[in-house]
Amino acid sequence: MTAEEEPQQGPTADEDQPQEGPARGPAFDEERARDLLRRWNATLLAARAGREGPDPAPYGRNLLARWAEPQRRYHTVDHLQAVLDRIDELADQGGEGGELELVRLAAWFHDAVYRPDRSENEERSAALAEKALTEAGLTAHEVAEVARLVRLTTTHDPAAGDLNGETLCDADLAILATAPDTYGGYAAAVREEYAFVPEPAFRQGRATVLRQLLNLPRLFRTPYGAAAWEARARENLERELAELTAGP
Repeated sequence: MTAEEEPQQGPTADEDQPQEGPARGPAFDEERARDLLRRWNATLLAARAGREGPDPAPYGRNLLARWAEPQRRYHTVDHLQAVLDRIDELADQGGEGGELELVRLAAWFHDAVYRPDRSENEERSAALAEKALTEAGLTAHEVAEVARLVRLTTTHDPAAGDLNGETLCDADLAILATAPDTYGGYAAAVREEYAFVPEPAFRQGRATVLRQLLNLPRLFRTPYGAAAWEARARENLERELAELTAGP
């Protein structure tokens, strides 16, 4: 999306405009963008539950432009689509309940602002959601819940009984439970996003993150996520940690 094509109406934040450049992700094409935009439109309209509001499409196009920014390698449209698909999987197979349309909206916003060299991406993404969804016609409660969920992806530690939080966090972490080659691609993409970090420092920092995850009593909080994803995720994390800490 060029500056000339950016919609007049849609999520904005003064210092967090979408970064221009070639779209990332191997299958970011017009057909895929149209499908995702249809999903966005349906989600926002369902969340509004018949209430009047502006056209959802410009908001969706703005978000897709963000997810296709050139600095992204893992946090791309691929990741957005995967999280949305995992939310659907949890709803269909796990029967998790909660406010699924708000969870889906939180998925769209949870990495909408993403700069690998900044630590406040989740907070900026939540602030973007608060502004955009208020403009888009959601109630104060709905806006606050989406923003809370976006902020929750900082720790991925929902409270017991937080169905919305459990669903979003499990969907976001489901990449950890993919096949070894897919997981390897994920780990490589994360390294690319942090290409500005020297290798020793990256290895040390990444190993710390992996240990923190492995020390959690449960990676996945939903019954379905725990049953379907926990064991494989731990295998992947342990393998990557061993590779990172192996001697020369």
